[in-house]
Amino acid sequence: MKSDTFTMSMLFDFYGDLLTDKQKELFDLYYNEDLSLSEIAEQAEISRQGVRDAIVRAETILRETEDRLRLVRRYGGVESRVRRIAEAAAYINRENIRIKNREIAAQVGEILTLTRELMGDN
Repeated sequence: MKSDTFTMSMLFDFYGDLLTDKQKELFDLYYNEDLSLSEIAEQAEISRQGVRDAIVRAETILRETEDRLRLVRRYGGVESRVRRIAEAAAYINRENIRIKNREIAAQVGEILTLTRELMGDN
């Protein structure tokens, strides 16, 4: 079942290098290309059960690694906090329009630049 696609994709982004090349390929076809097990089996010239087993093993490796390291969880927390910082800085910037303090404007600009960089919105 693919109801957990976003989570699995995030885990793959963080820990995908821990998988074998074959596991990466099958995982990508299943989660990112949205192919069925049968379609992947035909393309990879292995059994449907072989595809399923490889994907389940890959999922297990990714989940167990996240359980130990919690990098995805931490990233989600940091990302939401950076967004809140950006929102607060934007509010200060809007309020500063009345005051027109250049130093505040410069500092807010720096905060917004840094939050964009942290969010990958450069």
